[in-house]
Amino acid sequence: MCGIFCCFNRQGDLASYRPRAIACSKKQRHRGPDWSGCYMAKDTIMVHERLAIVGVDTGAQPLVSEDDQLVLAVNGEIYNHVALRKGLKNQDAVFKTHSDCEVIMHLYREHGTGLCAMLDGMFSFVLLDKSVEPPRLIAARDPIGITTLYMGYHSSAPDTLYFSSELKAIHEECDTLLAFPPGHFYDSKTKQTERYFKPTWWDGDKGSIPHNEVDYKLVRETLEAAVRKRLMSEVPYGVLLSGGLDSSLIASIAARETDKLAAEHEAYRKERKQAMADGKWVGDEKPLATWPQLHSFAVGLPGAPDLIAARKAADFLGTVHHEYTFTLEEGLDAIPEVIYHLETFDVTTVRASTPMYLLSRKIKAMGVKMVLSGEGSDEIYGGYLYFHAAPNAQDFHEELVKRVKNLHTADCLRANKSTMAWGLEARVPFLDKEFLEVSMNIDAKYKMFSKGAAQETDAEGRPKMEKYILRKAFDCAPDGKAYLPDSILWRQKEQFSDGVGYSWIDGMKDHAAAAVSDEAFEKRSERFPESTPDTKEAYWIRELFEHHFPSKAAAGTAVRWIPKQEWGVSSDPSGRAVSIHTAAYENKA
Repeated sequence: MCGIFCCFNRQGDLASYRPRAIACSKKQRHRGPDWSGCYMAKDTIMVHERLAIVGVDTGAQPLVSEDDQLVLAVNGEIYNHVALRKGLKNQDAVFKTHSDCEVIMHLYREHGTGLCAMLDGMFSFVLLDKSVEPPRLIAARDPIGITTLYMGYHSSAPDTLYFSSELKAIHEECDTLLAFPPGHFYDSKTKQTERYFKPTWWDGDKGSIPHNEVDYKLVRETLEAAVRKRLMSEVPYGVLLSGGLDSSLIASIAARETDKLAAEHEAYRKERKQAMADGKWVGDEKPLATWPQLHSFAVGLPGAPDLIAARKAADFLGTVHHEYTFTLEEGLDAIPEVIYHLETFDVTTVRASTPMYLLSRKIKAMGVKMVLSGEGSDEIYGGYLYFHAAPNAQDFHEELVKRVKNLHTADCLRANKSTMAWGLEARVPFLDKEFLEVSMNIDAKYKMFSKGAAQETDAEGRPKMEKYILRKAFDCAPDGKAYLPDSILWRQKEQFSDGVGYSWIDGMKDHAAAAVSDEAFEKRSERFPESTPDTKEAYWIRELFEHHFPSKAAAGTAVRWIPKQEWGVSSDPSGRAVSIHTAAYENKA
């Protein structure tokens, strides 16, 4: 991933605005510390902050077509770029770089805005077509919103549009701001934003529910394919491992795939060595893009349940495991910076992002640029413990669809910005389009669960707990080795902010209680009339957000994450606030 900035249709002397545009983009340079590029064309200026992962040697942006008519700036990765390139009608199309993103320009020439639905990946991009008059701008964001993109304008010049990967790059330029909707594209030709992502399950929150049976093999193989395609990299990568089901499954699959890559490379080296011995010229050796053994990373307070579980998973999988701890004080000290990078005041996102932010700094210091992460599974399969209160399958499924549609406001935002604060890219296999298509079309009656005496078991005695389908799909050993030990495969859901140590959330609450006076809290509706905080913790976080970003920024960009209140569950997003939660350990670090 990278950082993009674009000012489109600016009137006046564009050259004089160039220093300002570069200064705006510099605020998100942490996203792309490897190189910065700037391109001016007529009334438009683009700035790109690059994190080089694919096409390292030639992929600097903005990209410009051979005829100088198309200009492109992209944040993200296109996993099917090789297949798309092979499928072009014009097989003589000239590619100037090895970037996975360059194919977007060629697709635009052949398919127009239809290109967006053809992309398999995580992406936000702006593309300028100078061949028409007036010049045409296309902006788009990936289907679920794994990458971030903002759009805005100033009322004094509403036809001048601004786009950026982070709010901080344009909030001083605009008085109207919004988070660009996932699965949509904007076309300056029509001045409309249209949805291109139209999966079969999209209207599931409007009464249209699926009735497909469970195909465990299909679930397993589709997730394996999702992980495999996300190992597209020319730099070392790793995996975030909390010891929970989701991250452990991703780590298990990634470890198997990494072993295959290492074996293939070793076979290549032997063939090359033999060819050289035979006197054949074979060119320079192709290096192995990753480490020969998968590296995993975990974070928590000392003695945290996630650290204990991650250690077990890593030992079983044979990863090179790195474990980091932080103190409560270190976490609290980081929160103002975390909020600056997150650009949200959502309590649960801040809670979970702080440990991830601290861990990302450690990972980047090791020279790693990309990690796999486990976001998305809870929204797809109803893994949050409050889902136990769903009254029926239809309500369960409708809540799933709403959660998936809103991932860009919470978990995707956290995974993207907590890591990219340090120039580390997080990829999320669970949000693969094909995996979503398979999983979101399973009848929700098979996803429902209960706890305690009411909990059912299957024929093998396995508990029908949260995310049972996913657990059961990987409760096998197709090559003679299990994917995970039972203690991990059937571990209760711990939300990340709980799993890093129960006292992390308690410490945040205690700190907020001391920082926010009773008098100030009583007047919270006067201080914050929109999205009024309902706890002192929320008030404290909101004040820190307002320090960085004005209230106008909150209206169109920040969204609060709370469990479904109609089901009679607590509004506290912590999993421990749900009545069926069972403490993972006694010493609540």
